[in-house]
Amino acid sequence: MAQYRNNMKILGYESSCDETGVAVVCTEQGLLAHGLHSQIAMHQAYGGVVPELASRDHIRRVLPLTEQVLHEAGLGLDDIDAIAYTAGPGLNGALLVGASFANSLAWARGIPTLPVHHLEGHLLSPLLADPAPEFPFVALLVSGGHTQIMQVEGVGQYRLLGETLDDAAGEAFDKSAKLLGLSYPGGPALAALAEKGNPDRIQLPRPMLHSGDFDFSFSGLKTAVLTALRKLEKEQGQATDQDRADLAAATQAAIVDVLAIKSLRALKKSGLKRLVVAGGVGANLLLRQHLLAETQRMGVQVYFPPVSLCTDNGAMIAFAAAQRIKYGIQELQSAASFKVRPRWDLEDVAV
Repeated sequence: MAQYRNNMKILGYESSCDETGVAVVCTEQGLLAHGLHSQIAMHQAYGGVVPELASRDHIRRVLPLTEQVLHEAGLGLDDIDAIAYTAGPGLNGALLVGASFANSLAWARGIPTLPVHHLEGHLLSPLLADPAPEFPFVALLVSGGHTQIMQVEGVGQYRLLGETLDDAAGEAFDKSAKLLGLSYPGGPALAALAEKGNPDRIQLPRPMLHSGDFDFSFSGLKTAVLTALRKLEKEQGQATDQDRADLAAATQAAIVDVLAIKSLRALKKSGLKRLVVAGGVGANLLLRQHLLAETQRMGVQVYFPPVSLCTDNGAMIAFAAAQRIKYGIQELQSAASFKVRPRWDLEDVAV
């Protein structure tokens, strides 16, 4: 097995869903270059991600993105010491594209590989920000179908404090957006519409806010949005544009309230002074504003990844691999064989 040495350059691939990401990270210098292709335009016609189309598009994009990123980093393949790739969780076919390409390239170049957990990539991505948080911290991980609160003592040292029991926050955004007639991807579209609305006009529940734990449940919120929409249509014949904007604002406020309050309660109970937010929902402006205001009031700090690194990307995968190698948590392996894990708990990679 290859071992860590100074200034290792890691080429990373992300292909778990509908974004093809490639990046180069140096264990000492950090992120050198990254490129990303989003499939949003392709999937909009279907109202959501079509797995087969996603896999085929990854195949088309991965080589040109690799060439682009290496050029931007001023490197050649001979300069790369190891290749990392998302091994899960995610869509099986999409994962296989990235894993196959990464391992084939590594085998051809005679260099080792490192499989990376997609959520660990998100969890560690705020360390790419400036300033970066120091360990330990409490993390709110809100990515796609995942909503979790973790206590993080260091790289590979993760303890689950709470998680969603059904729909995740991202799914609540997307499903509510679909009910309001908004296009895919629903989360950003709902947030944009919410800017025109009054969040106090329509009252929506805050699920599990008083459950006494740090778990989440957002499936009932979607039902409440549907009920409120039908009530407006029954009373008025149809919902107006302002009705929809007000309902979008109320939906966003409900999701943000639950995420923020539970995260801050977990932070307080842990006794730690740093909160880290990671994942696609971490780009939500209202969530950022709310947490910044509340953490300032509490005298603690909150950290977010750069907005460009909130969605799925290769930088977080290459960086997570670099951290695991640097701290001796995971050995590099031969590219002779590999597997992907569409379902994979983050705690499984803890040491």
